[in-house]
Amino acid sequence: MMLKKITLKNIRSYKDQEIDFSCGSTLLAGDIGSGKTSILLAIEFALFGLQPGQKGAALLRNGESEARVIMEFEVEGRQVIIERTLKRGKTISQDYCSITIDGEKKELSVTELKNKVLELLNYPKEFSKKQNILYKFTVYTPQEEMKQIILQDSVTRINTLRHVFGIDKYKKILENVSILASKLREEKRIKEALISHLEQDKTSIITKEEELETKQYNLVSIEKELFLKTDSRKKIQEEKQEIFQKIEEKNKLQQEIEKTKIIIGNKNESVLINTKTIEQLQRQIKELEDLKFDEANITQLEQEILSLKQNKQRLNENNLDITSKIASLSMKNQENENIKNNLAKMEICPTCLQDVDPVYKSNVANKMDSNTSENTNNIESLSLEKKKLITKIMENESKISLKDRELQDLRILKMKFQGIAEKQTRVKEIKSSNELLKKDIGLLTPHIETLRNSVFALAKFDNIFELKNKELEEALNQEKTAEIKVVELRKEIEVFSNQIEELKERIKQTQEIQSQHDYITELETWLSKKFAPLMSFVEKNVMTKLKIEFSRLFMEWFCMLVSDSFNVRLSDDFTPIIEHQDYEIDYAHLSGGERTAVALAYRLALNQVINSIMSKIKTRDIVILDEPTEGFSDQQLDKMREVLDQLDVKQLIIVSHEQKIESFVENVMRFRKDNNISGMV
Repeated sequence: MMLKKITLKNIRSYKDQEIDFSCGSTLLAGDIGSGKTSILLAIEFALFGLQPGQKGAALLRNGESEARVIMEFEVEGRQVIIERTLKRGKTISQDYCSITIDGEKKELSVTELKNKVLELLNYPKEFSKKQNILYKFTVYTPQEEMKQIILQDSVTRINTLRHVFGIDKYKKILENVSILASKLREEKRIKEALISHLEQDKTSIITKEEELETKQYNLVSIEKELFLKTDSRKKIQEEKQEIFQKIEEKNKLQQEIEKTKIIIGNKNESVLINTKTIEQLQRQIKELEDLKFDEANITQLEQEILSLKQNKQRLNENNLDITSKIASLSMKNQENENIKNNLAKMEICPTCLQDVDPVYKSNVANKMDSNTSENTNNIESLSLEKKKLITKIMENESKISLKDRELQDLRILKMKFQGIAEKQTRVKEIKSSNELLKKDIGLLTPHIETLRNSVFALAKFDNIFELKNKELEEALNQEKTAEIKVVELRKEIEVFSNQIEELKERIKQTQEIQSQHDYITELETWLSKKFAPLMSFVEKNVMTKLKIEFSRLFMEWFCMLVSDSFNVRLSDDFTPIIEHQDYEIDYAHLSGGERTAVALAYRLALNQVINSIMSKIKTRDIVILDEPTEGFSDQQLDKMREVLDQLDVKQLIIVSHEQKIESFVENVMRFRKDNNISGMV
C-alpha cells in the first residue's frame, strides 16, 4: 500500500487542504498543535471510518455541519480512491461512503466499505468486527498507546498481543473446546437417560409378539364361527323373503277387492246420476216445447237499435258544435278584456307615436263592452240549448240499453230452441250408457267372491312370517355378536401390531441414540485428552517462537537507540526487561528518552514480527511514526538516522517537531496554524 494524496475539508483544524505523498521517507514538520497528527487521524478515518468509542466531534471542525475526507492510494498496482463524509445532526455521524477502484465507483454502507478495505489490504476477516488494532501495530501506533501496552498488566498485554498476532484463535479454540466438552457431557447424560429402557423394550417386544401370535390363532376360529352364523342368517332371510312374497300377494288381492268394490260403487253412482240427468233433460225439453218464439222479433229490434244509435251520433255532433261555439265566444270576451286593459295603460300609440286620446280610449272600451255583452248573451243561449241536447242524448242511450237487453233475451231463447234436438240425442246416449254400466256390475260381483276365497287361503302366512321374523332377529344378534368379537380381536391385533412397530421403532431410535452416545463419549474424550492439549502445545510453541523473534528484534532496535551498557529482553509475558550492570531497572525509573526508546523499539519489533508472520498483508510497505523521538537526547536523535536507514519500507511518514529529523528524510512537509486554521507552508 502506498499513499498518494489526501484531501481534507473541515477536518479538525483544517478548512480545505490537499496533501500529496511521495515514496521514500517524508517528515510532517511543524510546531506542536500545527495539525500534523490530524492528517494521520484523517488517513485512519478514510480507511476504517469512526471506531467504537470514537466520537465524530473529534474530527469535525468546530462550527461546521459537514466534513469530508478523500484519500487516494495504490495497492499492488490498483488505484483506489476512498471518500467519507461526516454530518452534524443530533449527533455527528458518518453520512456518505464510496470507493473507486481503477475508475469504477461504488457507493457503499459504512460496514461494507470497511470490509472492502480489509479485503484490499488482505487483513484477516476476523478483524472486520474489531478495532483497527492490526493497522495500528503494523502501520501507525500513537506513541502513548505503545507505552500503555508496556505498562499494562501481563494478562492484558498477552491477550492484546494474541489479538494482534492473530493467534487469539487458539485461546478461543480452547474456550470453545471447554464449552463443547461441557455440552457433550450434558448431551451424554441426556442420551444415557434415553437409552436406559433399551433392554426392557427388547423383553417387552418378545412378550407382545407371543401374545399377538395367540390372538391371530383365535381370530381364525372366531372368523370361522362368524362365517357359519352369516350363512345361517342368509338362509333364514331367504325363507322370510319367500313368505313375505306370499303376504305381498295376499295384500295385492285385498287391494284388488277394495279396488273392485270402489269400481262397482262408482258404476252404481254413475247409473243414479245418469237417471237424474235423463229426467232433467226430459223436463227441459217439455218446457221449451211449451214456449213460443218468433225470429222476426229479433230483426225488428236490431233495426230499432240501429236507428237509435244513428240518432245518438247526430245529437253528439250537435253537442260538439255548441261546445265549440261557447269556447270561441269565451275566448273573444277574454281578448276584448285584454284590449281594454292594454288600452287603459297605453299613453302613446306604438304605430304613429302620437298621444292616445282619452275619448278614443272610452269609445273603444264601450265598443268592447258591447261586444262582450252580446257574446255573453249568446253563450247563455247556447248553454241552455246544450243542456236540452244532453238530456236528449241520455234518454236516447237509455232506450238503446233497454232494446239491447230485449235483443239479448231473444237470442238466448233462440239458442235454447236450437238445443232441443241435442238434448233428445243426449237422453238416448245416457240410457245406452246405463245399460252398459249395469252389465259391468253384474260381472264384477262374482269376481269379488273369487278374490276373497284366495285371500283366505293366503292368510295363514301372516303367523308364519312373524315366527320367521323372530328367528331372523335371533340369527342377526348371533351374527352381530360374532362380528363384534372378530372386530374387537382385529382391533386388539392392530393395537398389538402398532405397539410392536412402535417398540421396534423406539428400539431402532434408541440404538441410534446408543451409537450417538458412544460417538459423543469418544468425541468428548478426544477433545479433552488429545485436541485441547494439542492446541495448548501449538499455542505455546507459536508464542515461544514469536517471543524469541520479538525479543531479538526488540533488543536490536533498542541497542541502536541506547548505549551498550543496557541489556534488554522480553519475559514470557512479553514484558520488556531492562538490565543495567547486572541489575534490573523498572520501566518507571527510566528517563523520558529511555522510555521512548523502549516504546519505539517495542513498536518497530512488533511491526516486523507481524509483517513476517502475516506476510500476505498489503500494508508492509508503509510505516507511520508519530513523535517517535519525544524526550530523546541529542545523541539519541543522531542514532535515529541509523534507525531510519534500517527500516526497509517503501514509504515512511514521520510526524515530529524536531528540526534535526529533517536531515534524516528525503521529503519535508511543513505545517503551521494561523487563526485556528492549519495549512501547508
